[in-house]
Amino acid sequence: MIDKLEMFLAVTKEGHFGRAAASLGITQPTLSAGIKQLEEQLGVLLIFRGSRYGGLTPEGQSALVWARRIVSDTRQLREEMRATRHGLAGRLRIAVIPTALTWAAKLSARFSATHPNVGFTILSRTSIDILQMIDDLDVDAGISYLDNEPLGKVSTVPLYNERYMLICGADTGFAKRSSVAWSDLDGQRLCLLTSDMQNRRIINRNLANAGVRPLATVESSSTVVLVAHVVAGGWLTILPEDVAQFLAQGKALRLVPMEGEESVHAVGLVAPWREPHTPVLEALLAEARRMGKRR
Repeated sequence: MIDKLEMFLAVTKEGHFGRAAASLGITQPTLSAGIKQLEEQLGVLLIFRGSRYGGLTPEGQSALVWARRIVSDTRQLREEMRATRHGLAGRLRIAVIPTALTWAAKLSARFSATHPNVGFTILSRTSIDILQMIDDLDVDAGISYLDNEPLGKVSTVPLYNERYMLICGADTGFAKRSSVAWSDLDGQRLCLLTSDMQNRRIINRNLANAGVRPLATVESSSTVVLVAHVVAGGWLTILPEDVAQFLAQGKALRLVPMEGEESVHAVGLVAPWREPHTPVLEALLAEARRMGKRR
């Protein structure tokens, strides 16, 4: 039953039988047979299908909630039994907004110092993708904004508050300033994160509130690309302080604090809403709480 529920989850995630089979490392006929056996066991049709995947039936939508819960509980049981026998071990999968990747490194480094048998897979994703990946059980936790856009029912631990910095060349007029107002960026050549990033939506709002039309001549999902354009000359970018300091280190750049921000946004660890969490995830949440208290 667990294997068939895993197949069902893969199909709902991929929306395609072939891709779902590939993600599980099985053949498409094996997957189709497993879904059919699951439907027979439950006595309902779960998926509309003809020549291709046609979405979930109403019964399939209800089964999806149960499937996520059962598969998650099964994984938790395995983790707890492994922790009982061997201590904390395994691999934590964390999806992180691009501007918080330096904090993901701090968290994983502190955690690994105490729990060396736990490995990490850290992925850079948008805040919306992070929530979906948590729902789909594709990651164990995320690092994202906590108070700007709705999160749904999740567990959260604050890590830090964002403070924005203008990154500019050392030879520009902005480099000599002690601070920069958002209104000062009107007409400037900006490179910013893409609009699917929550950080960009926050920056757009700050610019709009200052009467500046939020335009960027260069957009990227990578903070490295943004800073590389500033180094190349002619561009300005805006990033949170921690990642800005990391990326500007050793370069002929200056970081100038942005002033007049209407609100400060908290960023932190986001995990599925459930009690208890797996032993490894609970240990990660505890480490995040310790880091948050020190900020």
